[in-house]
Amino acid sequence: MSSTTQTVLNSQNPPPYSPPLSLAAAESNFGFPSGYFVIRSLATGRVLDVEHDSLDDGAEIILWPEKESLLVDGLRKPEADNQVFFVDMSGALCSRLSGHAVDIEDGKLVQRHRRPVSYPYPNAFSHPLPQFWYSATSKQIFVRHQCDPSFPDPSVSSNAWRQRSYILSSVPMRKPRSFLENASDALNSVFTNPLTSIFGATSQATVREVHDSDIDLREHEVLEEDRGEGEEADDSPEPLRKVAVVALPDQEEILTLATFTLDDAGAHLKSPKLVILYDTYRTR
Repeated sequence: MSSTTQTVLNSQNPPPYSPPLSLAAAESNFGFPSGYFVIRSLATGRVLDVEHDSLDDGAEIILWPEKESLLVDGLRKPEADNQVFFVDMSGALCSRLSGHAVDIEDGKLVQRHRRPVSYPYPNAFSHPLPQFWYSATSKQIFVRHQCDPSFPDPSVSSNAWRQRSYILSSVPMRKPRSFLENASDALNSVFTNPLTSIFGATSQATVREVHDSDIDLREHEVLEEDRGEGEEADDSPEPLRKVAVVALPDQEEILTLATFTLDDAGAHLKSPKLVILYDTYRTR
């Protein structure tokens, strides 16, 4: 091979986005139990689950009620294997059922088939898989990206993503409004705005209606004291809960919080009710 050809090939090689993986990290299994394990959300009681037992690329990873409570490997039902995971030597979280790794797409966890390299690398289709780390102290699961997860244009250079911490979080789901709640809002509207109701003008929207609308206030437009308990309510009877990856701006602060007790960590987090605290259970 000529030197010119070698130079061209080298220029197309993906650049290194992270230092070589330390042997100590791999030997500690990135904080997870060795072998196969189940990941349970302490907040919801549900476990991580590959939706619909899917083997497909892009299948979503959700929280779902546990199918099998036994942790003895030979006694567990095989149909519960979509709720069993393991971590490989690179730090990728993988499904036992499919053997495929877990990736992040549009802020949610998905199952990912291995893909060929495409250029410019990295991009949304072809990129290094994220690493997952479990803190037994804080009971949080951290995500370590190995490239900018927004996949900007190659001409744009920014290290802002390196300064953030990424953790797994559940998406609360509120129960549907009842007929009585809707009727109560209608009566309240008539009594508080009788003239507008008589003449047919639009009455004022309720807080719940504004919350459920498509109008989103930016973070700095909402005062902390204006955040109600209802904004974080998770009382829906539906079995499914979505899982999201949340970016926290101060990496050093959250890593320090991970050394505190659970109560201390929850008290300092911006939205403690949205942060999943996990227990991991190794199958024997």
